[in-house]
Amino acid sequence: MRNNHSKPRPARRVASLDSLRGFESAARLLSFTAAASELSITQSAVSRQIKSLEDGIGVPLFARFNRRLELTDAGERLYRVASRALADIVRTIDELQGPAAQVVTVTTPLSFATLWLVPRLARFRALRPDIDVRIAANDSIVALERERIDCAIRFCEPESAPAEARALMREEAFPVVSPALLNRKEAPLRTPADLVHHVLLRYDDAQGRVPHVSWDNWLALWKVGQVKPAGNITFSHYDQAISAAVEGEGIAIGRTAHVRRLIKQGRLVPLFDNRMAVPRQYFVVIARGSRHRPEVKAFADWVMAEAERD
Repeated sequence: MRNNHSKPRPARRVASLDSLRGFESAARLLSFTAAASELSITQSAVSRQIKSLEDGIGVPLFARFNRRLELTDAGERLYRVASRALADIVRTIDELQGPAAQVVTVTTPLSFATLWLVPRLARFRALRPDIDVRIAANDSIVALERERIDCAIRFCEPESAPAEARALMREEAFPVVSPALLNRKEAPLRTPADLVHHVLLRYDDAQGRVPHVSWDNWLALWKVGQVKPAGNITFSHYDQAISAAVEGEGIAIGRTAHVRRLIKQGRLVPLFDNRMAVPRQYFVVIARGSRHRPEVKAFADWVMAEAERD
């Protein structure tokens, strides 16, 4: 029979999850220093966690020697249980969160990203919500493996494209203008000579990558001589010139890939008849280390399909 006068046993302290994680890491690595590095905390923090755990249990978990650690019998027993329990917790949380999103890192020229790729990404997300896209726009050609980039859309001469590159699209260049500017009766735009009434939006192509968007080259093509426009605005980025054209700030030289969507939307109108073929083309390149990943192939295939839609 229970003695009514006996004292109840005090409640046992429950080890914290942090101390169990610290113990599991130290037991697996047999090093407080290595455990601290793995958990991104200090070595003294790991030591405090282990001491708190040992004090709470009432038995030592490690035998400490000069330059090494060993698990005691109690430590071995707790390690087997703790490692399984922590693995079960991580696995259960992963299952509750659902599958992790796959990430595809893409590099493209700056203006191509702004004017062609980004406006279409909602369609890709609708098709593949399980794939996240990270855009690393850069006008320079970067080393894909070194920069950890999965896929590149490159603008280059065909002979400069890698052997495994897939041809994406060609371009033409031609003047474009906002409908609002086109319909101004006091400043007609029937012939190239009428450019004297308007502001020319210029792109400062310091590297000479796209000479076909130079107004000087266009005026020479039309053989209209020296046209003195109403003004000039020069931009360091090509997409800025196109944005200014949409806002009716002046006339820009459009490139097919960059302005086709805006023309379809009625926000820009092509001018005159002449079009200049662009010798460079767009290519899709997948990094060697990413070719086995189905999500990268899915993105590259989608880009090719989008270009085909155009």
